[in-house]
Amino acid sequence: MANYEDKLELPIEYVKGIGPAKGETFRKELNIHTVYDLIHSFPFRYVDRTKFHLVSEVREDSDFVQLKGRLLKFEKIKGKNNRSRHQGVLQDSSGFLELVWFQGGNWLEKILQVGEAYIVFGKITEFNGKKTMAHPEMELLSDAIQIASRTFDPVYSSTEKMNAKGLDQKVRRKINRSILDGLQPQDVPENIPDYMLQKLRLCSRLSALQWIHFPENEAQKVAAINRIKFEEFFYVQMRLLQGKILRKQKFRSLPFTLVGDNFHRFYKDKMQFDLTNAQKRVVREIRADLAQATQMNRLLQGDVGSGKTIVALLSMLLALDNGVQCCMMAPTEILAQQHFESIQKALDGMDIQVAFLTGSVKGKKRQQILEDLSNGLIHIIIGTHALIEDTVVFKNLGLAIVDEQHRFGVAQRASLWYKNGSFVPHILVMTATPIPRTLAMTLYGDLDVSIIDELPPGRKEIQTLHKYETARPQVIAFMHQEIAKGRQIYVVYPLIEESEKLDLQNLQDGYERLLQYFPLEEYQISIVHGRMHAKDKDMEMQRFVNKTTQIMVATTVIEVGVNVPNASVMIIENAERFGLSQLHQLRGRVGRGADQSYCILMSGYKLSKESRERIATMVRTNNGFEIAEADLRLRGPGDIQGTQQSGLLDFKLLELSKDRPIMDAARNIALRIMENDPKLERDIHQPIQQHVAKLMKKNKNWNVYMRS
Repeated sequence: MANYEDKLELPIEYVKGIGPAKGETFRKELNIHTVYDLIHSFPFRYVDRTKFHLVSEVREDSDFVQLKGRLLKFEKIKGKNNRSRHQGVLQDSSGFLELVWFQGGNWLEKILQVGEAYIVFGKITEFNGKKTMAHPEMELLSDAIQIASRTFDPVYSSTEKMNAKGLDQKVRRKINRSILDGLQPQDVPENIPDYMLQKLRLCSRLSALQWIHFPENEAQKVAAINRIKFEEFFYVQMRLLQGKILRKQKFRSLPFTLVGDNFHRFYKDKMQFDLTNAQKRVVREIRADLAQATQMNRLLQGDVGSGKTIVALLSMLLALDNGVQCCMMAPTEILAQQHFESIQKALDGMDIQVAFLTGSVKGKKRQQILEDLSNGLIHIIIGTHALIEDTVVFKNLGLAIVDEQHRFGVAQRASLWYKNGSFVPHILVMTATPIPRTLAMTLYGDLDVSIIDELPPGRKEIQTLHKYETARPQVIAFMHQEIAKGRQIYVVYPLIEESEKLDLQNLQDGYERLLQYFPLEEYQISIVHGRMHAKDKDMEMQRFVNKTTQIMVATTVIEVGVNVPNASVMIIENAERFGLSQLHQLRGRVGRGADQSYCILMSGYKLSKESRERIATMVRTNNGFEIAEADLRLRGPGDIQGTQQSGLLDFKLLELSKDRPIMDAARNIALRIMENDPKLERDIHQPIQQHVAKLMKKNKNWNVYMRS
């Protein structure tokens, strides 16, 4: 097993001390198949073996602590419902500490020895006035290495089955130590060029692996973590930027060099308002892209109400002036319908044919649309994912716009590229949910980004208030006042029907309760939720748009796609159950007219720390980008913008909310390399080129992304 591939690709069962049975446990429990997988399964924390505490010193609010003492007692205690636990008592020179295990006690019975001295590690709680440590890590003091030389011990993700199979932390450390001690520099080829290592003061790849598992001091641990974080993000950026370059080489688009009658007539005669400076800047950026023979791939970010749709329409008019067709794809029929109606109204009187196509358009009407589209009689078509079906054929699609793009998969978006045989359409993707820069760099690092960071003049900032249930009478009175002024109100609930698990107001109960204050003899109330048939949902929406109903009781289906300038109040029930970006999207349903608008966040008194911070953030700011950063900080990337479909966020150590300096450095260096040596042909970039080739061979995500 002399070379890198052999050593690190060695199946896990062939490692000394593992074998077939334990190897199978590694595979099933932790998805570890090879030596490479094992040494890239990094510790999630470390035991600082240099510090020992006394029982008398530790407190309930302490971090994880390490103590040493004698195990005086260890016994099994039967509880209610045939549930049992194991309890022990540890004594040191200052007092007694209770130990408790609710699981895994049968295994502990075989290894723990009453009367022996142990090192214990865990978190302190207090129960019935006694200091307690639940599920502590236990190590015989006699088995521990010499205390004076102890530094940091790695702690790995594990399971009860791992421990039962003899793969506890101690064994894992021993196996990893043996593997890492046996590695030589040639076994782990460096994938970062020397000039980058020196400039960024990064340790070698081998040192990073050795130090991440067994640092001798804090400096080694930090150096290893920073090196691995940089490498993770650097290669994500290389993947994105190489994909961008390859697409520009592979896909040719029609350059739109003419700014003609459609654009000029609409801009001069049809627009009812002036563009903001931000909108003008974005239109210039898009025009510059569309003038190129290479495909535009631009992300348009803008907060709710910032005017993305008019920018999209101006882009389509530029395309029409150059003799091509356009399409706009939205994730829901409601949103597609809104775009269709607003664009059709804006273009009224112009010789431009706009069509609407969703799954609900059937029969002869659908067939006629498909024929007119393939013959070029339809200039702009707006719809849902129905647009990417094989039966939808364009004569010459030149511009494809995807709204709320994070709701579509990569493959769905890319399928629009192949709707034109002779050239690929330019692509503009839009989102009304601001994306933190760190996340945008990761998800959309291959796209050019435009940001509308300015709201149209005359828009009043939405006032956001947090109210507890005791303030319900005042809220009801305020609703009556607003309705008396001719305004309309949204009331949004997180659930449709009762849940035994969540103590929430549900939509049906909320509707019935509102009837007590807003009887049907005097008021009209719409109900909209996701389980309604599309026709019924659209009818209820339309009643609200037409001002037939004063109140809309809804779930989050109205998060996007409803534009009612007369609606001035958004009441969100159980606001603590919503994420920040969702709260911000819901708030954006009001504030679309000239009147002062309000968002009222209703909650109970029992709020978690995170819930309080989310609500406080909403009350403090209307800035979507600030809210997006707070959302990322509070809950991590998670499912923000559908990131689970991206395949780009499989970071082992990098934290998007905390590691901005590392990400900026990696992004900037990757950009410079791609600008100066896109094919990685220079000698100094051979380590990168070789590693990229290896990644493309091993990593399906890389290959899929490059193809898309």
